[in-house]
Amino acid sequence: MDHDTLDRMRQSHPAWRVLVADNAPLILGFFIISFIRPNRRAISAPEITAQLSSYLDHLREVYPERYPRSAREYLEEWAAPNRAYVRKYYPKSGAEAEFDLTPATERAIEWLQTLSPQPFIGTESRLLTLFQLLRELAVGAEPDPAARVRDLEKRRDEIEQEIEHVRQGRTGPLDPTQIKERHAQLAETARRLLADFRQIEENFRVLDAQMRERIAVSTQPKGALLDDIFGEADHIQRSDQGKSFTAFWEFLMSPVRQDELRQWLRAVQGLSTLQKEAREDDFVHNIPSLLLDAGEKVHGTVAQLVDQLRRFVDDQVHLENRRILDLIHEIETHAIALKAAPPLAPDVAHMEGFAPEWNLSLCRSLFRPPRNPVLDLEAIETGVAELDFGALFRQTTVDEGVLRSQIATLLESRSQVTLAEVARAYPPQQGIAEIVTYLRIAAQEGAAVDETVEDTLIVSSGASRGGGDERRELKQVSLRRVIFIRERHG
Repeated sequence: MDHDTLDRMRQSHPAWRVLVADNAPLILGFFIISFIRPNRRAISAPEITAQLSSYLDHLREVYPERYPRSAREYLEEWAAPNRAYVRKYYPKSGAEAEFDLTPATERAIEWLQTLSPQPFIGTESRLLTLFQLLRELAVGAEPDPAARVRDLEKRRDEIEQEIEHVRQGRTGPLDPTQIKERHAQLAETARRLLADFRQIEENFRVLDAQMRERIAVSTQPKGALLDDIFGEADHIQRSDQGKSFTAFWEFLMSPVRQDELRQWLRAVQGLSTLQKEAREDDFVHNIPSLLLDAGEKVHGTVAQLVDQLRRFVDDQVHLENRRILDLIHEIETHAIALKAAPPLAPDVAHMEGFAPEWNLSLCRSLFRPPRNPVLDLEAIETGVAELDFGALFRQTTVDEGVLRSQIATLLESRSQVTLAEVARAYPPQQGIAEIVTYLRIAAQEGAAVDETVEDTLIVSSGASRGGGDERRELKQVSLRRVIFIRERHG
């Protein structure tokens, strides 16, 4: 990397931007709590908004004036294209948006975690892993079968010698230091593997975007374009990224491998040396489920991208078929119009507009301003309107400022209040329109919604005048519990 490359990365790379952001402790601290520690892949918009609101309330107790904005405003800013700290998207099923970390942000968090001093750094297990990888690479890429057989025979002799040493008691089990070292390397490798899944998913989306761009700008004939589309439908699986992930997924989905993995994990957790680590962190114990969840998320993304490509082809074919039907209908319409008066033989080959048309600029007439019409004001008579303007004065409007002040009054003595409590304290006088205004305020302020609880509100339908009487009708409105949360601004 040279100076210019680093300068461009400083200005455009999301990982660099989040590290130098003014609110970097807030951003990265919240992401670690919400995504990294629980190993979550995606969080719905209402849930992550509620989490960030709670996190901001906690910080404002220590820093009253440092974070004045609402949780929803912060999330929208972090998901903006010029920030790209998180990815906001709408899943295939469901109306609520979801948020997920971008690979760049996760890389930044991973780098920050390496800055903390490590109480124990193992080198023996890493050296053994290095030798094992070099051996697999050198022998696995050997084209000569005889050389590979010699290596396998050598490994067989080493295994037989090790078996004999164990029988004679000359080789004991791993000591506590070696056990802790390998356990730490296991946890670190698993965490990096889970972190790589977001980058893999992002790479798949980039491949899909490139393939769509090729289709959009293609000038090939219809047959050649369809061949390319169906040929490129499996481009994701044929790429290096796709081949590696397919091999991983087939290995992980094998029932034999899953049973073997869980058996080894139970054996490792039973080691007395690792009992303290097992109580403090169950990450290693949950490796199978975490790998399955992350792999299923990537596998679902790949399947969704391929399905979208198939639908794109279906849409293109549908449009072409519709154009063909329109042309056939137009031909039939002309045929029916000519049925009563068929053309004569000399007129069959007649083509209209065959001669060129001339449009000379100097032949255009000069501009003439329009003449203003003269009105005879004396002929205008004053009319009498036969309209009932009383309906204009019977209209009612909802004052949003009054509703906000009512909510603020209740939040002065408590940290949160439900919409049902507001309606009981200040009964709605403008009917359903007032409830709709409350919901609009809740959406603007990022209020929380509890989907498991349903509140019933008593609402007046408003006054109706007829024959000098004023009548009101009470109605019940049922909706999910809406919770207004007090925001502290210092």
